[in-house]
Amino acid sequence: MAHYFTNENIESKIVETKCYVNDIELKLLTDNGVFSKKGLDFGTRTLLESLPHIEGSVLDIGCGYGPIGIYLAKMGADVDMCDINKRALKLAKDNVKLNNVEANVFESDLYSNVSKKYNYIISNPPIRVGNEILYKLLLGAKEYMLDSGHLIIVVNKDQGAKTIAKKLENSYKVEIINKNKGFFVIDCQI
Repeated sequence: MAHYFTNENIESKIVETKCYVNDIELKLLTDNGVFSKKGLDFGTRTLLESLPHIEGSVLDIGCGYGPIGIYLAKMGADVDMCDINKRALKLAKDNVKLNNVEANVFESDLYSNVSKKYNYIISNPPIRVGNEILYKLLLGAKEYMLDSGHLIIVVNKDQGAKTIAKKLENSYKVEIINKNKGFFVIDCQI
């Protein structure tokens, strides 16, 4: 069985969805072979609804088809979005245009093609990639954050939110900024 983070050949079936987060409309094209192909998932919605006002530069790592980056671009942030899944990247680029926002969308395996530092790195991280890759993403963020930067993620308690938050305390000042039906929004600051 293929996972959403692989680039295997999966039959395409693009669907347009629409949702509102904090009264901001998001029009999103989704497809087979990407995370949350039926539309905005509850974890990402919880993350977006929990964010403080975001100003400055943002990296949406593991952007998928782009709901986080597009939402933040609509809020006025300077957004870069990256993913390893080529189908997701194509959708993210199409969704940037569909929502009339500006964002730089590019392919990157974790931080391999990231070349600058950000005020915020925000993600609904791909938990199913395994701990080695997950912690490279989470701990590697420090190298790409400005001095006052934040890494903000959402993780379900059933997927190890408490354990992840505890491990991140070894590298960051960690604050749980919201809990909603098992999802933890975790803010990590240098």
